[in-house]
Amino acid sequence: MAEHRGGTDPGGRGGAGRRRRPAARLVALALAGAGLVGVTAPAAGALGAAGPVGVVTVTGAQDGVTPDTGARGPRKGVDPRALDAAAQAIVDSGGASASLARVGEYGRTLWKGAAGTADYTTGAPASATGRFRIGSVTKTFVSTVVLQLVAEGRLGLDDPVERLLPGAVPNGANITLRQLLNHTSGLFDYTEDQAFDPGAPGALERWLVNGRYTRWTPQQLITLANNHPAYFPPGQGYHYSNTDYILAGQIVQRATGRSWQQEVERRIIRPLGLTATSMPDHETAVPGPHAHGYFDLPDGRVDVTELDPSMAGASGAGISTTADLNTFITALLGGRLLPRQQLAEMMTVTPQSQGGYGLGLERTTTDCGELWGHTGGIPGFSTFLYSTADLRRQLSVSMNGSGISTPLPTRKAFEKLVAAATCDAPAPLGRD
Repeated sequence: MAEHRGGTDPGGRGGAGRRRRPAARLVALALAGAGLVGVTAPAAGALGAAGPVGVVTVTGAQDGVTPDTGARGPRKGVDPRALDAAAQAIVDSGGASASLARVGEYGRTLWKGAAGTADYTTGAPASATGRFRIGSVTKTFVSTVVLQLVAEGRLGLDDPVERLLPGAVPNGANITLRQLLNHTSGLFDYTEDQAFDPGAPGALERWLVNGRYTRWTPQQLITLANNHPAYFPPGQGYHYSNTDYILAGQIVQRATGRSWQQEVERRIIRPLGLTATSMPDHETAVPGPHAHGYFDLPDGRVDVTELDPSMAGASGAGISTTADLNTFITALLGGRLLPRQQLAEMMTVTPQSQGGYGLGLERTTTDCGELWGHTGGIPGFSTFLYSTADLRRQLSVSMNGSGISTPLPTRKAFEKLVAAATCDAPAPLGRD
């Protein structure tokens, strides 16, 4: 989930817009996209990682982005050397085993790079074109589908949940679809249930052996949430809740007769040609080339790449690449996926979130301007997706953290990457 304006709190969303930093919860972390306050740092982060394997950089490449036949190398607005150095510094800081990033301009790739190790078993270096789990960035895809259904008149943002999913949650008659999408429903976040808390003795070890392969149904996750009282009455506060998007996915299915994954596939993935993006149900592997995710634990390193994504569902099960994510955010903010009215609704932030969260889309303020997008985390992976509203710049980042906290040097390195990607570099001096 993401903290508006930044910050690295992976799971907690305080009521009435106030954030708290809960004890590290494995899956809360997993689903908790980091936000950036001003531009602080990643959420699902990392304890020590191995040393660097060098930065792999390609400039001007497209990888699925609409080709820019007039482009020759990097544009004047970015400094490839600064971006290379920042990607490498994330790994050198000891907070990630790999980092992948891509910078775009109006949907065209200006720079892409990768640093670190994709697989400690083989020693293969990370690739800028690799796939990764995107965690809560999935929410932006799901919200886009919901808003398409609103534009088609099949759903209304002010429809009560009780009408859309009868009997699904207590007080559903007073919770609206809009409140699900902007996290003002007050519904308990199921990832804060003890079933997802690794703090109990032996819980993390049990999760690593068996728990990560547990098959969850949406109803089971909703039931976990229903066992807890609401954080506040609907609309009277803000608390980031994965339960909201599990419900949104169920609403999509009831409205269309197809799963949320099928609707994302036919409405977004296929039309945009996002060939490396998928929304798995129970498939445990990341398909295609990818950097592995690890936990560095006292007893040694554990590969956590494989897991059953049903623990995240419509709140965070997606897989993608930096190229596909840049294409998606460019199409979304460029008006290719939503009519103007629904896009405006998506970008209307709720006051309770202190100005940062809209309908599955976050506003982040940096020293170099305002960015829109989302962040996400799931064990072994942290994802960041941003764009300026005018499409002048896009940035997508994946980091393979090695633990459940993010060291300060890694946060600082990430800040430098964001600055290098979004702050225009000085124009080169002309010759006399």
